[in-house]
Amino acid sequence: MDQMQLGLLKEFVKNLKRDPNTIHLPELSFFKEWLVSLGANLPPPNKPEPTKEEPKPEPAKEPEPEPVPEPEPEPESEESDLELDETGVITDEDEELPEYADASLEVTEEMLDAADEKRSAAMSAMSEGNLEEAVKVFTEAIKVNPMSALLYAKRGSAFIKLKKLKKAIHDCDKAIELNPDSAQGYKWRGMAKRKLGQWEDAYHDLTMACKLDYDDIANELLHDVTPNAKKIMEHKRKYERKKQEKELNARKERIRKAKEDYEKQRQESSTGSSGGFPGGFPGGFPGAAGGGFPGGMPGGMGGMPGGMGGMPGGMGGMGGGMPGGMGGMGGGMPGAGAGGGGMPDLSKLLSDPEILSAFQDPEVSAAFQDISSNPANISKYQNNPKIQTLINKMAGKFGQPPPE
Repeated sequence: MDQMQLGLLKEFVKNLKRDPNTIHLPELSFFKEWLVSLGANLPPPNKPEPTKEEPKPEPAKEPEPEPVPEPEPEPESEESDLELDETGVITDEDEELPEYADASLEVTEEMLDAADEKRSAAMSAMSEGNLEEAVKVFTEAIKVNPMSALLYAKRGSAFIKLKKLKKAIHDCDKAIELNPDSAQGYKWRGMAKRKLGQWEDAYHDLTMACKLDYDDIANELLHDVTPNAKKIMEHKRKYERKKQEKELNARKERIRKAKEDYEKQRQESSTGSSGGFPGGFPGGFPGAAGGGFPGGMPGGMGGMPGGMGGMPGGMGGMGGGMPGGMGGMGGGMPGAGAGGGGMPDLSKLLSDPEILSAFQDPEVSAAFQDISSNPANISKYQNNPKIQTLINKMAGKFGQPPPE
């Protein structure tokens, strides 16, 4: 046995002394059998210690969903909760409306005279209380002179006396259509609507009737409907104010939520400028470089071909550009002191809730991704007020004039 083999054997024996359990390794079974055949007393193999199961990490608790606020009940727009004086209000179930006469009929002087005679006869019948006859004769007069607003208004007044209010309103509508200055049409329609409890409409009609041709009856009716009409109009104004307040609060809540989401994502993201725009655009802010501003903000950074696109309005004084390397940084940002300046404060941009809210709009998001892929595409959005307004606002955040 040479010296090298002897050395290896000594080393092997040392290992066995340090760890006698080595002799029980399967690959040393031949050596173990030889020792046993010589009568060697070998130590029993060590029992494997039971493996302790590593404690499994507790699954992360899923964040509890924020409670969804119950929608506020819509403020009532009906007049049911108003205390109105319904004295004299009646119902009219008659849905059958009288036909209008043929307005294309050419009316002669003789026909006008005949219509006048029939009108006088109808007025006499009405004064005698023969209302059905009055309506019949007024109808005959209208057929002879279908363009007379007064005849329609008078027949409407007869329908009111018969408590056929929908027919009266139908006739007065025609009278006002034929003559928008028909005081009689507004007067009788206002009276019919007052009897139906249509207080606000009655108020407007009677106000117009008195304005066109003052009438004691119309004025008395106007004073009668005014209290109820004012209550309804004030109620509607109150409802409209509540609706506007609700819309304003909803807008504030959207802005607050957008700012809260941004702050949450900003805290979760890694610090530094390499993180891009959390939750926003893949790869960072549209036009940003290396997760930050690839391609630059629309507007371009002057003197930097092949490099960063730049911030709105340009970043002057970059002599030599950056094709494959950073050229001379002469001058710095516009308006900065000699050699001073540096990048604008991005926190002003990223903390503006209106800008953050705007980027939730799919149209805005798609437009800025398009500009990110090719800054020249900004020209496509010059006539889009939504995109252009946002670009101008972002430019203002950096103290630069908006891109022309």
